[in-house]
Amino acid sequence: MDSRLVQDTPMDIEKTADLFDKCSRFTKAQELIHAGMYPYFRVIQSAQDPEVVIDGKKMIMVGSNNYLGLTNHPQVKEAAINAINKYGSGCAGSRFLNGTLDLHVDLEEKLAGFIRKEAALVFSTGFQVNLGVISSLAGKDDVIIIDKMDHASIIDGCRLSYADVVKFRHNDMADLERILRENKQRKKLIVVDGVFSMEGDIVNLPEVVALAKKYHARIMVDDAHGIGVLGKTGRGTAEHFGVENEIDLIMGTYSKSLASIGGFIAGTSQVIHFIKHFARALIFSASPPPASVAAVSTALDIIDREPERIQKLWANTWKVHNGFKALGYEIGPTETPIIPILVGDDMKAFTMAMMLQQEGVFANVAVSPAVAAGKALIRTSYMATHTDEHLDRVLTAFAKVGRSLGIIA
Repeated sequence: MDSRLVQDTPMDIEKTADLFDKCSRFTKAQELIHAGMYPYFRVIQSAQDPEVVIDGKKMIMVGSNNYLGLTNHPQVKEAAINAINKYGSGCAGSRFLNGTLDLHVDLEEKLAGFIRKEAALVFSTGFQVNLGVISSLAGKDDVIIIDKMDHASIIDGCRLSYADVVKFRHNDMADLERILRENKQRKKLIVVDGVFSMEGDIVNLPEVVALAKKYHARIMVDDAHGIGVLGKTGRGTAEHFGVENEIDLIMGTYSKSLASIGGFIAGTSQVIHFIKHFARALIFSASPPPASVAAVSTALDIIDREPERIQKLWANTWKVHNGFKALGYEIGPTETPIIPILVGDDMKAFTMAMMLQQEGVFANVAVSPAVAAGKALIRTSYMATHTDEHLDRVLTAFAKVGRSLGIIA
């Protein structure tokens, strides 16, 4: 008998590792759940307002990116409802084929005007913008230079590109120049966050621009947390520094100030046309639904019509900045409505988040790998629609909890 026809018996098969072994070994989250200290996937039973409802209890929300308070704005909701009534709930296909509505084109024109670029292109999520744009523009012979604290979507976009990726020390312009000098003969793309989502500090964009010019590099700014927040009219980090004409590509999301879900890239017509035909994250993803697109369009109108929202956001921001500093908290280099409370130890951060919740305050926890190991923090962020009473209650809760845990005196 041909030995090749003899099937192996179970005893003959050496036991091999199971791909799912890692799942059974991952116990940390369950341990936190059983200890009552798990701060993720908390179920909210209301809109993303300054106060939210969890388990039937009202809490002050300081964990939302709803900076201008537009997600529950009556006009935004009405626009979304009207879009559903006209176009239905979805587009049943990609932008590339059957999924482009006049709504999408109108929003792209409005976004281009808002960002002061020639053209814009909308995607279904902000994460997909970075995946699609970076991987379509940079290839195996190119180099992408990123800040080591850039958002995860930027890192994943770089991985998909096949380009060489080099990180420079956070907001360290000398280190950026070193890398640019070492790669001066190569085609280069610098990708930076405008506002860093955990630390709340702002990229030194004027210096990035100067170095990019010196070493002939292109610049892309992920301004997810800058649009609607920074700049005299809320156009973001480039407007804040007065370098709008010097930035090649500006990326933004709708899930922060623009009250929806999705994202966009803005730049020259030629570059946007190229991305439109090569970004796999756009071509092979379903189109943004009509309600989301209409909501963003209306949010842009409100931002232009009600500049006082940005002014109130900053009044609230400085009130809390000063309040935390007066309490003795370390908040790092933040310059924005993202205000981190530096805790250090992961378990202390988990404990603090749950204690704050008991005091009626919803705040986020960030531990490694979202932040460096040993640099755990409570991430707070503020809205234009927070009242002074809300913020006073937040500071009172942080004072009580921080003293109880020995974080402040």
